[in-house]
Amino acid sequence: MFSNEVLFFGGFIVMITIMLLLDLGVFFKTKDHIVKFKEAAAWTVAWIALAMIFYVIIRTHGDLIHGMENYAQLEGIAQKYAPHLKLIPGDFEASLEIYRKNMSLEFITGYLLEYALSVDNIFVIILIFASFGVRPKYYKKVLLWGVLGAIVMRFVFIFVGSALMQRFEWIIYIFGLLLVYQGGKIFFEGGEDEKIDPAKHPVVKFASKYLPVFPRYVREHFFVLKKGKWMITPLFVVVLIIEFTDLIFAVDSVPAVFSVTKDPYVVFFSNIFAIMGLRSMFFFLSNIMGLFRFLKYGLGVLLVFIGGKMLAHAPLERMGFETVYSLYVILGILAISILASVLIPEKKVAENKALPNS
Repeated sequence: MFSNEVLFFGGFIVMITIMLLLDLGVFFKTKDHIVKFKEAAAWTVAWIALAMIFYVIIRTHGDLIHGMENYAQLEGIAQKYAPHLKLIPGDFEASLEIYRKNMSLEFITGYLLEYALSVDNIFVIILIFASFGVRPKYYKKVLLWGVLGAIVMRFVFIFVGSALMQRFEWIIYIFGLLLVYQGGKIFFEGGEDEKIDPAKHPVVKFASKYLPVFPRYVREHFFVLKKGKWMITPLFVVVLIIEFTDLIFAVDSVPAVFSVTKDPYVVFFSNIFAIMGLRSMFFFLSNIMGLFRFLKYGLGVLLVFIGGKMLAHAPLERMGFETVYSLYVILGILAISILASVLIPEKKVAENKALPNS
């Protein structure tokens, strides 16, 4: 009645929903509170561990996603999503092992890439909360609804994008150019101080013009009834801004993962695990973000690399450029960015900037 893809996808959504409810405290009622470093670290580890468990599932049973039962089906799916794979004609089990190994590698590479790009999203969310004066104890609630909206948007973005790429192969070059542009922009502007003017934000302008907005926060409420009329509070406007921000980031991150795999299910799974871990990582990193000031430059280089890979995907495939090479490059860029942040004291950077022009 239902295809393997629908059943696997449904099971994945159920698992994520249960974990999200646990994180929310639905099963164990908790009040709005400031998430401490220890709690954030525990949930960060939990989401990473869950992603690793899912990696093992794909490594051992990844073929169940598409329900391949014979070599002909396997060959058809591989040709559609992984044409670079060298299967063994007539040997279904050995070819299946090659396919599972590649799929699991694509998942972990896409997950790492999406998680890394989420760091830039965190920079912006911190600015949003600071600019709009959101109280720390409401961060968790706002981020929850931001995550739920992001899941829906990513679902649409990924599967529509996959359908377009299957039909119009030239779209991959559009994505590649976009990533190179965005990466260069991040790299050259990464050191500039960013600010958000609440009054000039496009979402605020839209909400002020078309929606009934109450002029002040009403504790944790998104809606308030005044004089028989329902109005949205500034806290709900912040949720809309975070949704808008994630939509902008999806334009970068989703095409980036498509450079790793053309399988929309792998793209979706890796995206969702990274997004679900975004809330806990926000609280984990928000207090130590200043320690990794070069990480944003690294993300710029990372996007340029991914964009360049998409632009040169045809010759790279002929040369035998494998997914594992992308994983090595991503790990290398992130490691260099973090090490540079740790090893180069901020004082030296400040002194260099203060030197007069000769």
